[in-house]
Amino acid sequence: MPDPQPYPPPDSRSDLRSNPQPHAQREQPSLQAPPQPWDYNPSKWSQRIIIAIVALPAAVIATYMGLYQWRLIGGVWDPVFGEQTIRVLDSDVSHRMARWFLVPDAVLGALAYLGDMIFALAGSTRRWQYRPWLVMIFGLDVIPLGIVSAVLVVLQGAVVGQWCFLCLVTAVISLILVWLAYDEVWSTLIYLRRLWQRTHSWRIMWWTFWGYPSIEAHEAGQQVARERGTQRENHVAKNR
Repeated sequence: MPDPQPYPPPDSRSDLRSNPQPHAQREQPSLQAPPQPWDYNPSKWSQRIIIAIVALPAAVIATYMGLYQWRLIGGVWDPVFGEQTIRVLDSDVSHRMARWFLVPDAVLGALAYLGDMIFALAGSTRRWQYRPWLVMIFGLDVIPLGIVSAVLVVLQGAVVGQWCFLCLVTAVISLILVWLAYDEVWSTLIYLRRLWQRTHSWRIMWWTFWGYPSIEAHEAGQQVARERGTQRENHVAKNR
């Protein structure tokens, strides 16, 4: 589905506001405009491509360990802890998680990293406004799952008493992904908060979340981008 227009055409039905501003006079949004509170656009392609590139080796490593847990390969290479990696992957903790989720924990990690790559590359450079649902799914896949993954790796080493070098590598990558992804999620939350402050309408919030355009959503997005531009101009003026 293509990105929605910033507002509906003048002949479309809208219960959001009567006597809307003429179509030609409305301010056209820039796809590259940095939203609050950043001096850059967190939805820009350069940042999202980096996220996909960083997630790729983690997906490969997790798939490699998952193949061992499925017994499709005979062992796992570990240049630091040696046989401890196999003991971790065959531990009671791993088997318990496999019973809970019906697949090995390493396979779940591989699917999560694959999701990171797919969601990072989906949508336009203004998806923080046009696709809030996409950014939030992306954020849920990267941030809480990444933090939980890192914590589980540390706890597994503490509980099992064995350490897994490849697991530690993926945990570090997960934390890097959290650092790279949180800014876009934060801007989306600011945008939705601005929209709520303008409308106090759950109906508008619901449709905006799923990417349907409205005058209110357009104006809230412009406010988030415009305020960031005003703050930057004031900062420059103070430093002169």
